[in-house]
Amino acid sequence: MIGDVAIDGSSTNSEKSRPTPSRRARRVRMTGKERREQLLDIGRTLFAEKGFEGTSVEEIAAKAGVSKPVVYEHFGGKEGLYAVVVDREMGRLLDMVTGALTAGHPRELLEQAAFALLDYIETYTDGFRILVRDSPVAQSTGSFASLISDIATQVEDILGLEFKARGFDPKLAPLYAQALVGMVALTGQWWLDVRKPKKAEVAAHLVNLCWHGLENLEAKPRLIGHRKN
Repeated sequence: MIGDVAIDGSSTNSEKSRPTPSRRARRVRMTGKERREQLLDIGRTLFAEKGFEGTSVEEIAAKAGVSKPVVYEHFGGKEGLYAVVVDREMGRLLDMVTGALTAGHPRELLEQAAFALLDYIETYTDGFRILVRDSPVAQSTGSFASLISDIATQVEDILGLEFKARGFDPKLAPLYAQALVGMVALTGQWWLDVRKPKKAEVAAHLVNLCWHGLENLEAKPRLIGHRKN
């Protein structure tokens, strides 16, 4: 035997016992920013699947491979983590809708708005599931209803110009904007689970109802039933 190698070329036990490079390699620690993003991704998935009440800090920490104090250190608790997740999703959806409104023709604008919402539901399904849940920590500026209101505000200006051009009262534009956006949002919530018909067909039917409803709009609609107030 010469050194650690036997005469026949085989390794001795001392060589076999040496740690391999992979065994010697230490686990790379995440930076604070990376850990925060990891916790947000895990929380987003769990909140979408189980809701706020059904998700625990223990479960979030376990899936991240950290202790509970790490979650508290970054977000102050489950409520803080949830609030950041909701805020991000609301910002993402609002940006997608407002960024899609580029066309000049009102009907195409309706198509773009419908597609933007359906695109978000299709691409960020977990985020949409979180937004449509009743949040126990949401404030007046952090709920799905307030998000719909923000999107409707974008549509409101477009409708106001169209109403004025057609001789309708532009002061009613906010009402119609809320109605149109709410209709698309609720339809999207239904489509989230059924996924039928295809996205383009859903958008076409939504725009069909919106556009032809607006096209035949009465300047002064009247009630035909007995109730007047």
